[in-house]
Amino acid sequence: MFDSKVAVLVHEDLPVWQKLNVTAFPATGIAGAAPHAMGEPYEDAAGRLHAKLLGQPILVFAASTEVLQRAWQQSLQRGLTRSAYVRAMFETGHDAANRAVFRAQPAEAPDLVGLGLYGPKKDVDKATKGAQLHP
Repeated sequence: MFDSKVAVLVHEDLPVWQKLNVTAFPATGIAGAAPHAMGEPYEDAAGRLHAKLLGQPILVFAASTEVLQRAWQQSLQRGLTRSAYVRAMFETGHDAANRAVFRAQPAEAPDLVGLGLYGPKKDVDKATKGAQLHP
């Protein structure tokens, strides 16, 4: 149905609260980086407007460190829109600190615990190969 795909890969060994947090951050990154993928605002029965959501499903995958690293490399090679969450971000308390610890990561192999991807379906499928849909 869609030519594009949105996927979030989350490290499989995180506690549940961290998995939820890590899923939310990259999803918002994709929404911000791909405004054309957003749907229209929602309106309730009283006529009140509510925020837009992405106009297509977000597939959430559980991934090992190796699968996350492979997806990272594939996303770079294929030019996918990506958002990342690294382990060091758990120790920060605000956006500027998050960006600083991300910048300090090795460019080719950051310590990923979450990765959001958006792009052509076939390219996202290749990048997420080996990841399993999160149970």
